[in-house]
Amino acid sequence: MCRVYINADPILYESRTRSLRIHGVITTVRLENLFWDVLQEIAGRENLTTSQFAVKLYDELIALRGEVPTNFASFLRVCCLRYLSMREGKQAVDSEAAGGAGLRVLKAG
Repeated sequence: MCRVYINADPILYESRTRSLRIHGVITTVRLENLFWDVLQEIAGRENLTTSQFAVKLYDELIALRGEVPTNFASFLRVCCLRYLSMREGKQAVDSEAAGGAGLRVLKAG
């Protein structure tokens, strides 16, 4: 079972730091490459760049909570995991709609 995890390409868990400009303030965020890839996927679905999407999350978090957590990188990781969980749930629902024949379909949009 663990081979599924330990055979991952090391580049996926290598960290990368990016600078984001949030309302004129440059903020650096360090995430593993896999998380940057997921954020890029989500941003693409929203027709945004990864930086624009991160700023949108930041703004919506401020609007909802009044503040951003001290560790914005952890918040972004959780967003990625929630997205993947919801995407996986949608695949399961779409599989059942396809007749339960084990087909797994992910519809865009």
